[in-house]
Amino acid sequence: MNMLDLKKDLLNACLKEIEDRAESLRKVMEDAQQSANDYGQPKDRYDSYRAQLLRKRDMFGQQLQKILEQKNILERINLNKKHEVAEFGAIVMTNKQNIFIVVGLGKVDLGDDSYFVISPAVPYFKAVEGKKKGATFEFRGQAFNILEIG
Repeated sequence: MNMLDLKKDLLNACLKEIEDRAESLRKVMEDAQQSANDYGQPKDRYDSYRAQLLRKRDMFGQQLQKILEQKNILERINLNKKHEVAEFGAIVMTNKQNIFIVVGLGKVDLGDDSYFVISPAVPYFKAVEGKKKGATFEFRGQAFNILEIG
C-alpha cells in the first residue's frame, strides 16, 4: 500500500475513533441530565446531588468539545501531500513503531499494523520533528531509525 492510501485509511480510522468517543460522551451527558431531571429540584440548600449530576454533565460536555476540535483538525489534513520530513500530518515509520502526527488519540490498529496517533505538542514529536527518511533520533534513551515518511 502506498503512503497516501495508508494516510487516507489511517485518517478514516482516526475519524471513526473520534466519532465513537463523541457518541459515548453524548450518551453519558444525556444520562446525567436525565438523572438530574428525574431527581427534581434540590430538597433543601444542603442537597447537592442534583448540582453534582449537572457538574458531571458539564465536565463531559467540555471533553466532547475537545474531541470535536480534534475532529475539526483531522478534517483539515491534506491527504494528497507527500511529506519528506516528520511534521504535522506525516506518517513516520521507525524500526520500533509507527506514528501519525495529527492529534493525540493514542494507539490505532489498522489491519495487522498499529500506529500511535500523536499530537505535535508531545515530547516524542519534538525528538523526531524535522527528521528525514534514514535519520536517527533518540528519545528516552532509545535510538530510533526512520524507515519511511509519508
